[in-house]
Amino acid sequence: MSTEDIKESVIVSACLLGINCRYDGKDARSATVEDLLKGRTPLPMCPEELGGLPTPRNKAEINSTTGDGIDVLKGQVQVIDEAGTDVTAEFLRGAKKVLKAAEAKGVKVALLKEGSPSCGVNAVSKDGKKVSGVGVTTAMLKEAGIATYGLD
Repeated sequence: MSTEDIKESVIVSACLLGINCRYDGKDARSATVEDLLKGRTPLPMCPEELGGLPTPRNKAEINSTTGDGIDVLKGQVQVIDEAGTDVTAEFLRGAKKVLKAAEAKGVKVALLKEGSPSCGVNAVSKDGKKVSGVGVTTAMLKEAGIATYGLD
């Protein structure tokens, strides 16, 4: 990915911009993201917060050894937090809000937090390990034709 890939407004996982919105109440600030965004308009979003989940919140994972965000969109698997609560509806609601904002602003690119059950682009966390797959929001953005890039 180069800065030429990013033309105007860009959806960005809010945690990558230093916003304390991760499940643990912390951020995942990325100097790489800040460099990539120079001259662009970042649209920081946290799908989990947009879906109605608090910060901090229980850590959540897609509850399938092989499924990912695509399977959540199909209704085949759920997102369950560490207390055993099904938070699929909140993840879907947040993903829809991110997509709606992207469409309203004509966004073509999203820079997302790798490993997240919402934002993972190449990997999501399962049992504390990163495994191949996409998060719920990433799946929805990709389905809409928005280019997604995962960053740690």
